[in-house]
Amino acid sequence: MITAPHRLDDTFRALADPTRRAVVEALGRGPAAVSDLARPFSMALPSFLQHLKLLEECGLVETQKQGRVRTCRLKPEPLAALDHWLEVQRSLWTRRLDQLDALLVTMAEEMPATPSPQDQTDKDTP
Repeated sequence: MITAPHRLDDTFRALADPTRRAVVEALGRGPAAVSDLARPFSMALPSFLQHLKLLEECGLVETQKQGRVRTCRLKPEPLAALDHWLEVQRSLWTRRLDQLDALLVTMAEEMPATPSPQDQTDKDTP
């Protein structure tokens, strides 16, 4: 799964805000009306709608209007792409840290045994 970098940027930007993350979490439990989503936040509805608009623009949320009710649904595709990218990064860094660990073990095994400072102190004491 190859994702265009700008799409990942959009998803990261959308999730960078705690209000938008909370909306995504709420929609993870199922579709909800805009008014229900906005209720927990202490902000004016127009301000909340700006957050919702950004979530729609990056493809995380889709809305559908039926009568006077606007219902939002989570679109998981951008989250799946983000998860894939994070897994690639996690794998890369795990491999690099394993290589570093192996190198340090090898270096420690190859170093000549040197007396510790405690051993030196014990020899100097009569």
